[in-house]
Amino acid sequence: MTKDFTFSIKSIPFDEEYHPLDGTRITTNFANLARGESRRENLRRALRMIDNRCNELACWDNPDADRYGVELDIVSVELDIEGKGDAFPAIEILKTTIVDRKAGTRTDGITGNNFSSYVRDYDFSVRLPDYNKGRESFGIPEDFGDLHGKLFKSFIASDAYTSRFAKRPVICLSVSDNKTYHRTANRHPVLGAEYTPSDTSLTEHYFSKMGLQVRYFMPPNGKAPLAFFFFGDLLADYTDMELIATISTMETFQKIYRPEIYNANSAASAAFRPSLRNEDHSLTRIVYDREERSRLATTQGKFAQDHFITPHRAILDEWSARYSN
Repeated sequence: MTKDFTFSIKSIPFDEEYHPLDGTRITTNFANLARGESRRENLRRALRMIDNRCNELACWDNPDADRYGVELDIVSVELDIEGKGDAFPAIEILKTTIVDRKAGTRTDGITGNNFSSYVRDYDFSVRLPDYNKGRESFGIPEDFGDLHGKLFKSFIASDAYTSRFAKRPVICLSVSDNKTYHRTANRHPVLGAEYTPSDTSLTEHYFSKMGLQVRYFMPPNGKAPLAFFFFGDLLADYTDMELIATISTMETFQKIYRPEIYNANSAASAAFRPSLRNEDHSLTRIVYDREERSRLATTQGKFAQDHFITPHRAILDEWSARYSN
């Protein structure tokens, strides 16, 4: 395997005092909440929702539903290609910590959860539209996602990651609104009812290039399945409390950003087709501009093109061609 690039990690708490760092993608879930006049109230309400959902799921030995809290850290990953200290903000993920107020303990949760990447913005918002200009039918480049996937796997195998985190990441995303999901007989006490999709998606294809497989579960008292992307065995490799902290965090984000699906007034049926046009839903009191977020994805994809892909294309192409898992 060719010599890998150098990864470095920075971490900052996601709390009521959070302000996005200079290199943070401004479309990121947590960064979007921390903007504007309502930033502090946004953060306070989101964190309260996370803790409440955690205590709802971790209901044993918890009669007052206040035993647990979830602390979040934003993990920012920088990539130095040439070893000259000129780092590019490659990836941002979240790390959870479970606080047990009764026992007085703090336990590491799952790393991953939210996933943010400038290169993914480039692939989906710049490269893919450019590839399809003038085509009669939608197409996908044969090597679509190859570079991004290899960069991600290289980071997970790096000393920067393995020296800091004991377990491999789990990424938790929303379901697609152009597929139907069918409930199975499989039940997990924390993850809930498992669903299977009617077909594969471009997102699944893209994340498979990162070495990740996917399963869909709707947690108890949830309104829609969540997509869990993972290495290894999702059900065996993580504790119930680790999974609860991830569900609490990412379901809260989805209630804010996709209320039509995750804050619907009725739960997903046995055959479920999500819709962003569902009017039978409730809004949280958290300010969020979804249209702005979509526009900025293209801006940030072009940033990756101008500051990472184009100036380092020869090095990236050579590294990608020589990379092995």
